Amino acid sequence: MATDPALTLQFQGAAREVTGSCHLVRAGATTVALDCGLFQGRRAESRAKNERLPCAVEALSAVVLSHAHIDHAGRLPFLAAQGWRGDIVTTAATRDLCGIMLRDSAHIQLKDAEYLERRGRPHAEPLYGPEAVDRTMDCMIGVPLGRPHPVLPGWRATFHEAGHILGSASVALDVETPRGGRRVVFSGDIGRWGMDIIRDPEPPDGADVIIMESTYGDRTHATIADARARLAAIVRETAAKGGRVLIPAFAVGRTQELLYDLHGLFREGAIPRIPIAVDSPLAIDATGIFEANRELFDRSEPLLQALQNPFAFEQVHYTRTVEQSKALTAGRGPAVIIAASGMCESGRILHHLLHGASDPRNTILICGFQAEHTLGRRIVERREQLRILGEDVALRARVEVLDGYSAHADRLDLRRWLDAVRERSPRLQRVCLVHGEPPAMDALAATLRDAGLAVSTPAPGEIIPVA
Repeated sequence: MATDPALTLQFQGAAREVTGSCHLVRAGATTVALDCGLFQGRRAESRAKNERLPCAVEALSAVVLSHAHIDHAGRLPFLAAQGWRGDIVTTAATRDLCGIMLRDSAHIQLKDAEYLERRGRPHAEPLYGPEAVDRTMDCMIGVPLGRPHPVLPGWRATFHEAGHILGSASVALDVETPRGGRRVVFSGDIGRWGMDIIRDPEPPDGADVIIMESTYGDRTHATIADARARLAAIVRETAAKGGRVLIPAFAVGRTQELLYDLHGLFREGAIPRIPIAVDSPLAIDATGIFEANRELFDRSEPLLQALQNPFAFEQVHYTRTVEQSKALTAGRGPAVIIAASGMCESGRILHHLLHGASDPRNTILICGFQAEHTLGRRIVERREQLRILGEDVALRARVEVLDGYSAHADRLDLRRWLDAVRERSPRLQRVCLVHGEPPAMDALAATLRDAGLAVSTPAPGEIIPVA
């Protein structure tokens, strides 16, 4: 008879897909979730997935959260709405960001339902409201990077800089079992070396098993310098036609990176003197949290050393109210408009696209990963017709994709991170690839197997034992 494993891993989200990050670590009667994110994509399909809890409420002991992006944290209020009251352990900056991002998620769900109801369109009730977000935040514990934190008796989490967004972390989860200690290393979303604001990744060590993202496991990004130069060219060319650059951007991370580079380009005279609007209350609040956590910035960056506030300059305007947003949508003349959400699934960017995607003078600038079945992916694919807020819109605007702004590691950085963990993990048994679409994941898996590693690409719900 086979010996029972010391612990098991079960993959309940971001398994052979990108969104809905959630992985269960079980030892004895204890279950800890790594992340609990929202699925994004086709509305009905995503809704069905989001309404399924990763496990029974009474069976879940704690959550360890890698970072604040909604595809990693966005289902936590739904969990709270079902009665769960356990600890959610994360970094202090992630807790700060979740406070605004989860409230914004609840607000967007409500407003989208109201808008579709007014239009007589089918819609679903929000998954959760602000009360569930409040209960979630009451459960959330923020801890410093590099300091082991007791999650439960015999369970300890240590967060290491992941270099993805402010507060993002890779997790070393140490578990005491009857067969001895085991360490699960969860990469979270791995960032890139040499980004402007966030510090470089600091990989953990001592892993028995690694759960690693694979979003860009089959490609190499353009350099950050090349992306910056292309950004300047796109703004100049669009402004010369009298058009607008519409940028769907994640409110946390991508918006601040774009502002940082636009500020630098403006100071250099590389872009014209046109309005730059940040049309997202969430992005405005997130930028304030960035400013409050300057100790997490990469202090080697010259612009960060030279400026008191890299996100404020004479051309940038922050539009918080609905009235300001409507005025911006109705405005004329060249401009850069940055609005959430990053995959064009909700938020104010939908209204800008509704009114601007059919104008050939405009440019839609995609600066991040667009999951399958999202509106952002359909824009990247340059579909002739887009379905936006229940209306069909012809896509005549220019579409540009800048993967150099991705906050995700490409295949080279993924190998760099993994090699660093592997070199200091003599007991490493297996690498489990998650958070990637099958082509990217399978390409990375093949490369890693060629390098002599045992690699799994678990399917949704699959259980993998750790000896």
